[in-house]
Amino acid sequence: MRTQVGIVGAGPAGLLLSHLLHLQGVESVIVEARDRNYIEERIRAGVLEQGTVDLLIHAGVGERMTREGLIHRGIAIRFDGHSHRLDFGDLTGGKAITVYGQHEVVKDLIAARLAAGGQIVFEAARVSIHDLDGNRPRIRYEDNNGIRCELACDLIAGCDGGHGICRSSIPEGVLTTYQRDYPFAWLGILAESIPLSEELIYTHHERGFALFSMRAPTITRLYLQCAPDENIAEWPDEGIWAELHARLDEKQGEPRLAEGPILRKGVTAMRSLVAEPMRYGRLFLAGDAAHIVPATGAKGLNLAVADVQVLARAITTYYSTGQADLLDRYSDTCLRRVWKVQRFSLWMTSLLHRFATQTAYDQRIQRAELEYLVHSRAAAQSLAENYVGLPLE
Repeated sequence: MRTQVGIVGAGPAGLLLSHLLHLQGVESVIVEARDRNYIEERIRAGVLEQGTVDLLIHAGVGERMTREGLIHRGIAIRFDGHSHRLDFGDLTGGKAITVYGQHEVVKDLIAARLAAGGQIVFEAARVSIHDLDGNRPRIRYEDNNGIRCELACDLIAGCDGGHGICRSSIPEGVLTTYQRDYPFAWLGILAESIPLSEELIYTHHERGFALFSMRAPTITRLYLQCAPDENIAEWPDEGIWAELHARLDEKQGEPRLAEGPILRKGVTAMRSLVAEPMRYGRLFLAGDAAHIVPATGAKGLNLAVADVQVLARAITTYYSTGQADLLDRYSDTCLRRVWKVQRFSLWMTSLLHRFATQTAYDQRIQRAELEYLVHSRAAAQSLAENYVGLPLE
């Protein structure tokens, strides 16, 4: 089988790339190792930048997001038991974020691709990629009937995440990998409870970081800073709620966090990673296959969307004009934004979490930074501009 573009991975990056190419008349086939139900139901972050929202609407896949997504025009930074609201609309000229689960974005994109006759191979086993430095790279896999298949491509997009096969298929010595591991993780829960606030609350607390967010008017998403090797089995529901109250509840008289049935819980590692370059031959890496950010700044999905927007434009220009200039500049173009987002994610993570190695001096500096942030328009504007999304280039 032949196609113009082979895409490994049916996460939001791969699906959106396929959809954007389809809108410009470029054919693609997506090869995905998991089944459809798994990728549609996998709960992950869902804070969408203004640019991500605008792109999904422009691409014709934002109707349900527009109807069901929760628009937030600010966030709260909480420390010493008090919240300080940052007004994104005022600080960024009217921009906002939208809370809409990543799995819901995936559902919308799958529905759009299948409705348009797009090809998605689910449950592909033994996926491998070959001849990346030749004129006709190939994707080999075994379908769910056990039949070996080969897909001949002009180009391959590696959108299969940090544990996929694409980055690891690049020969040793080609990539330079920059990585930082954090000495903590997030214990996260999805709960059926009334939201404490209409906007996200980022909390710096002596017991550790906590985050309040939501997925729907009656579904909350909450996180606690915990040890990187935390055993979730040692956290009964009542213990989780007690710790959330300790870190999130404000001073006496203010609204308290509402409890409810915990639907899901798990521990998420915190790390930063960038692999350079984001291209090898006719393989182009996008999203988590090329870079990972800690969840604090809510940038993972949005950075993947930015990658594929740049890549889709480069690919369609290549097919419409025969010019490969944008493809040749793909990695450099994306990495400029990637490193700015890495900087912001590191800054937010360092600002809000407690580190075991912190001295008393470090803690005072952290507190001064928080006070400067909430009392300086310039500092608040810097956070807001990064949070709602930097320009594509």
